[in-house]
Amino acid sequence: MKQEYDFTNAEQGKFYRPLEELDIPIYLDQDVKKFFFRHLPSTTKSWSLQDMVNSLIKQDIAISRKLLPEQKG
Repeated sequence: MKQEYDFTNAEQGKFYRPLEELDIPIYLDQDVKKFFFRHLPSTTKSWSLQDMVNSLIKQDIAISRKLLPEQKG
């Protein structure tokens, strides 16, 4: 590591990206992946693993909103 760095021409925030713009990889457990890959071909729609997992998570969020009171603050 250098003793001192020159930041004269530095641009603050050049590589900043809001969290909403980042695609964060999600790793599924082996048994969960096996379940989805077993059931993907049997669906009538042409779904990807991503579509199916997102759909299930959205359904879970909707159920949670009905069951849990809205938290304020």
